[in-house]
Amino acid sequence: MKRLAARLQNVDHRFVFYVNRQWKCRFMDWLMSRVTHVGGAGFTLSFLLAWFALPVSPIRYWALEGLVSLVSSHLAVRMGKHCWQRLRPYLQHSDLRMVSSPLNDYSFPSGHTAAAFSLALIWIFHVPWLSVLLFPLAMAVGLSRIYLGLHYPTDVVVGAWLGTIFAMGTHYLFEWLAT
Repeated sequence: MKRLAARLQNVDHRFVFYVNRQWKCRFMDWLMSRVTHVGGAGFTLSFLLAWFALPVSPIRYWALEGLVSLVSSHLAVRMGKHCWQRLRPYLQHSDLRMVSSPLNDYSFPSGHTAAAFSLALIWIFHVPWLSVLLFPLAMAVGLSRIYLGLHYPTDVVVGAWLGTIFAMGTHYLFEWLAT
């Protein structure tokens, strides 16, 4: 098991260095520093509030469903960060290039990625054709976290998994309650 963990950590470190250093250019700096905010608290809560502010419609219901999914996944992320206390890549490797302001909390799992997936999937469950837009956007949020040196790939994968699990659970719970 230790060998597997060591290999996984080696892949994590190599991938974060590859994305952070080899993909570096002005356009990617500009793009990734903006895409990453799609998974942030300010954007996700504003997004839900805007949809909830609409007159009574099914979309208001989706916004409530999204809020439950977002809060649930966020609580799981907070517990994960507290339990594992993994340092962020830029704190462990001084030669990573930083674009955005550094964060001081722990790395594992990625909260921005969990938030992006938890909301994207709620909307995809209700309007499946949105998957061609929202799924790549959620993936781009995760990739931006690696590009910016804020997360390792395993942080992002687990964040995406948590967002997906909580979106599915919330969606099916709301469907069950509606019947």
